[in-house]
Amino acid sequence: MQIKQPLFFDTYKENKDADIQALIEGLLCPQATLSPKYFYDEMGSVLFDAITLLPEYYPTRTELEIFTQQASEIHAHFPKQATWVELGAGSCQKAAQLFTHSKPSTYVAVDISVDYLSQHLKDLQAKNSDVNVVGVGMDFSHSLTFPEKLQQQLTAEPLLALYLGSSLGNFNPVEALYFLQRVANLCKMGQPGSGLIIGIDLVKDSSTLERAYADDLGVTAAFNLNVLRRVNSLLGSDFDVRDWQHSARFNVQESRIEMHLQAKKNLTVQWQGQQRHFKQDETIHTENSYKWSIQKFTTLLIQSGFTNTRHWTDQKSHYALFWAS
Repeated sequence: MQIKQPLFFDTYKENKDADIQALIEGLLCPQATLSPKYFYDEMGSVLFDAITLLPEYYPTRTELEIFTQQASEIHAHFPKQATWVELGAGSCQKAAQLFTHSKPSTYVAVDISVDYLSQHLKDLQAKNSDVNVVGVGMDFSHSLTFPEKLQQQLTAEPLLALYLGSSLGNFNPVEALYFLQRVANLCKMGQPGSGLIIGIDLVKDSSTLERAYADDLGVTAAFNLNVLRRVNSLLGSDFDVRDWQHSARFNVQESRIEMHLQAKKNLTVQWQGQQRHFKQDETIHTENSYKWSIQKFTTLLIQSGFTNTRHWTDQKSHYALFWAS
């Protein structure tokens, strides 16, 4: 008996020249920055999965708690015989847990970490032979244009877009608006009943937020530091991770967690005939994670082109799941 294999499209062709230019520009800014997309090589993806298991990191388990405790209400909004498109699918475990209540006819997993996604899709397909499993390697932060063959599938059935784990927080409010407009347009391509399920981390006390991004075991620190190794491989730079330490703090004014890498001493990083001097305690800004209120995020969904919204929260109102159509 032949084992069913997932279909895979790799539309994410790393443009090395563009990546190098973006990295150099970020490193030479007065406040040095790196895009969080560079976190997700194979090692980074494994480390992020480990982060979701940490007791300090509440978003993943709180999201699952909402799905579990309010399953009937939430799954009532899922269209039947639908194509699911999960953005930032990673190991596909979040969607796989939902299969016990609802199953798509086709599951499309989208992620920038192509090799990591491909490995997990094979296992998912083996366990769900009744579902057509499709993988797409894509940097969806810039485009939601799918291969023509797959685009036809997305218009043939109701479409359920899934963006779980509060990953939207990596976008600033303007970027989030543009991104959600693209998702709304994607949903409009599907048959009646199409919509979006999205997980959003809510504003809360600073101590809870900061502990979620600075765990006692140092897994988040390893995740943050690993980006320097990725930069070395792309840029040919000579970052030494031992010279840097992880920092996470909540910026109340901007309503966001900021992750930084902080220099432990005065140092110089070199690459391709260029260099950047860092003073002790100077930082590289690697990630933002914006936090929302229910009211502000509902408004954002409406501004993005959705007309109907519904939300569910946990008992502490730390986290919310939104349905939008």
